[in-house]
Amino acid sequence: MSDSTSQPTDSTVDLERAVQREGVTFSLFGLRRDSFSERYHLTRRGKAKRLREIVRIAKQFDIFHGLTPVKMRLMFEALGPTFVKVGQILSMRSEMLPQSFCDELSKLRADADPMPYQTVVDTVSQEYGRPIEEIFSSIDPKPLGSASLAQVHRATLITGEDVAVKVQRPGVRETMAQDVSIMRSLAKVAAKLFPDTQIIDFKGVVEELWDTFEAETDSLIEARNLAAFKKFSQPYKYMDCPAPYPELCTEHVVVMDYVDGISVSHPGQLVAAGYDLKEIGTKLVDNYATQILDEGFFHADPHPGNIIVRGGQIVLIDLGMTGRLDQRTRNVLKDMIFAVAKQDSPALADSLLRFAVASPDSEDYPSLLADLDMVIQEFGTVDLSELDIAAFLTSLTQLASRHGIEIPSSITTVGRALVTLEGLLDEFVPNVNMIQIISAHIAASQTPETMVKNEAKSLAIEGRQALHDAMAALTEMKHATRMLTRGQLRVNMELVGSEEPFQQLSDMVNRLTMALIVVGLFIGSSIVYYAGIKPVVFGIPIVGFMGYIVAFTLGCWIVLDILIKGRKKKH
Repeated sequence: MSDSTSQPTDSTVDLERAVQREGVTFSLFGLRRDSFSERYHLTRRGKAKRLREIVRIAKQFDIFHGLTPVKMRLMFEALGPTFVKVGQILSMRSEMLPQSFCDELSKLRADADPMPYQTVVDTVSQEYGRPIEEIFSSIDPKPLGSASLAQVHRATLITGEDVAVKVQRPGVRETMAQDVSIMRSLAKVAAKLFPDTQIIDFKGVVEELWDTFEAETDSLIEARNLAAFKKFSQPYKYMDCPAPYPELCTEHVVVMDYVDGISVSHPGQLVAAGYDLKEIGTKLVDNYATQILDEGFFHADPHPGNIIVRGGQIVLIDLGMTGRLDQRTRNVLKDMIFAVAKQDSPALADSLLRFAVASPDSEDYPSLLADLDMVIQEFGTVDLSELDIAAFLTSLTQLASRHGIEIPSSITTVGRALVTLEGLLDEFVPNVNMIQIISAHIAASQTPETMVKNEAKSLAIEGRQALHDAMAALTEMKHATRMLTRGQLRVNMELVGSEEPFQQLSDMVNRLTMALIVVGLFIGSSIVYYAGIKPVVFGIPIVGFMGYIVAFTLGCWIVLDILIKGRKKKH
């Protein structure tokens, strides 16, 4: 009896892991959320030790006398996994670093010396709380791959399945948390010392960095990504990804199907096996366009080592890094690309300003257009098939930074992924640009039905925005009226004629009111229509259909009223 009570049950172990993962502590006075330092066991002594190590390595590379692109890359590699990831992120942030540095940092890879096999065994046993022999009949001591964050081994389950086991390096998350904590302290100091001269939001960059670290070091997130991508790839016979084993996945271990095939990093082997490189490249980019522009869920690290061809299928592995784009961002991205192709600076400006939190100053807008004209001159004169998407996004990012427009990090992630794919296409499809394939994909996917549906949704969104703007204008008029009645507003007005100006003002207010009603009816009818609210006849919601009719009738009445009164004025 005593033995059974002294040993923790499986449910107890699971609870402890969940509490630890959530960072919550139960105390006498209730639940208390752990601080960042408590959750990752950070101490001042540990931070000071790590800071001294960073300074020592920095001195070793003589950063005080300047850094070349190569020296920066080597220094980041020496500093460990945190700074390797920092370098990979900075490689696509040309608004922060010169392009020569970005190009060099893009060469960073997370390859590392393999950790001892016994460490792998101990980590897996600790995660499961039982001997690995109860789960795996065998594990290959030689790793399939070893990175700075994790290591992958081939294994066989006791049930006979051939699997790959991805084991996170012990303490890597704590090390990253320690580095981020130091960066946060430095960012606070920089904000206090240079409050008015900061061009870069260091605090925002550090927080974005930590969000990336958390996602990449939580193996449960990768397991969910695998399951989501597996579901996405089902309609496409030529695409696939390893299936995860959710019951065997933990915060530090991922178990998935083992994929035996030919990596696209070996095109000669693919040709020898009878594969068509052009077909592989075209299908890969076309599917990638579907991931980015249609689904908004994409593999964020499509380097050749993560792409395997097996049995006529393109298999994407290692989904620790994924990107997500909402519908609005996807639409803006499409509009930006085609605005450049049409050499339309105002359209490009409108698309770019949709990312802005506030409208630009009227004085700054001509400068913005002038800068966009330069982008148009550089990229808009080439054919769409020859558009360098990486350089294009880099130029836009730098321009946006100069004008205080914050480009979403998801766009940066897309750019980094497309740059990686471009290198692959140079060998697989040498005479075709990926934008050409993406454009063909967009054209093929735009059926009349989808175009009408998308336009209706876009019109509904724009109508909603117009309604909000009109209501804001009415609010301003309310404030102005209140100030006028209190004697706080003075208006210099010269009336020419009799009551005609007042009649014109009355007509304007009436038309504005009717227009607001029309917009409201259209938006409400659209919601009812797409929700499919009953009654429904021949697949058409009656309430939504009647709302469209009323809105159309009122709209026609407003137009006719304007035309009739306009003719009277002429006579």
